[in-house]
Amino acid sequence: MSTPIHRRRVVITGVGTVNPCGLDATETWDNLLAGRSGIGPIDRFDVSDFACKIAGQVKGFNPDVCIDKKEQKKMDIFIHYALGAAHEAWVDAGFDRVELTKAEREVFGTYIGSGIGGLSTIWDEANGYRGPRRTSPFFIPSLIVNLASGQASIKYGLQGPNSAVATACATGAHAIGDAARLIAFGYADRMMAGGSDSVINQLGVGGFAAMRALSTRNDEPQRASRPFDVDRDGFVMSEGAGIVILEEYELAKARGAKIYAEVAGYGMSGDANHITSPAPEGEGGQRVMRAAMKDAGIAPEQVGYINMHGTSTPVGDKLECMAIHRVFGDHAKRIKVSSTKSMHGHLLGAAGGLETIVTALAVKTGKIPPTINVDNQDPECDVDVTPNKAGTFDAEYAMNNGFGFGGTNACLILRKV
Repeated sequence: MSTPIHRRRVVITGVGTVNPCGLDATETWDNLLAGRSGIGPIDRFDVSDFACKIAGQVKGFNPDVCIDKKEQKKMDIFIHYALGAAHEAWVDAGFDRVELTKAEREVFGTYIGSGIGGLSTIWDEANGYRGPRRTSPFFIPSLIVNLASGQASIKYGLQGPNSAVATACATGAHAIGDAARLIAFGYADRMMAGGSDSVINQLGVGGFAAMRALSTRNDEPQRASRPFDVDRDGFVMSEGAGIVILEEYELAKARGAKIYAEVAGYGMSGDANHITSPAPEGEGGQRVMRAAMKDAGIAPEQVGYINMHGTSTPVGDKLECMAIHRVFGDHAKRIKVSSTKSMHGHLLGAAGGLETIVTALAVKTGKIPPTINVDNQDPECDVDVTPNKAGTFDAEYAMNNGFGFGGTNACLILRKV
């Protein structure tokens, strides 16, 4: 007879974000609860020939706070954002006031992913190409996906697991779920985890626009991202990072750490259907939500809030709502949901990181950010989407969904502690 595997509890003790709705978690949370959008006209390049002329750009971020000026030139902007969010999470968790021992650093790791990586660096290098002998030796290290995690590991001297994941728009949620399992099963005691992306450039916007994935409501940028509304016409590309500090519960409690929420469950699934379209009836989403609840050991009726993937695409929103009805049955009418992408846009590989932070804050405070721009809710999105005004919930568990191209799905269950 096999010996049962002991599973340790994992909690979130620090949060950090850089995104269009705020340069830190507090500013972001305040703006989201107030229903303020961070979306506006693209001003980084000439968009005259582009069908989509709007995006969620980060404004006012100063990398000098967390990165030496000389080092900044060796990193793509997605790494700048990752280190900015990591710095906030590190301080928020109180590790700026703690001298970690070598033994503690050896079991403190990094797991920060990116959906696309350094596309801005690729674009700039290609357009300024002057031959092989003039290419920067930092070109490759500045753009590859795992260097956000690698740079964070170097900056904070974290010698535990150092890895990354690239699962498109599910990246941030997968990174946090994978990192939590490393702690749960004893491969690490603490992890810095999340996602970062920045592809608001000619290639990024042009590529997604060519797929007809982006909203073209250019005359009303702040009203363009409208999940669950009948007039939704695509997502709004955004950028930024969302990073959390995860710790084994007893260690966090022993040091008197502030705890936002427990990572109680994690699910993964594959649609095996199409490179961009979800499976019929949101079947992959159904399975990933069921997997997360099974991992958490809870019934559907115990979930009080879902931060939905809700990108504002005509097909995706409908199928995610359908999946919720299939999974939650009669409880689907009572559960509260929202899509904060209506305000901060779609951060691609960073979406799951930011939205896990939002879900953790919802669990801790009992407050739910709204879905804004719901003027005429689609009858095929028949759930309580917390339209236009912040709400509340009183339950022990909340859920965060993340789905990505290639049919990759992630779901996290957070528990109030």
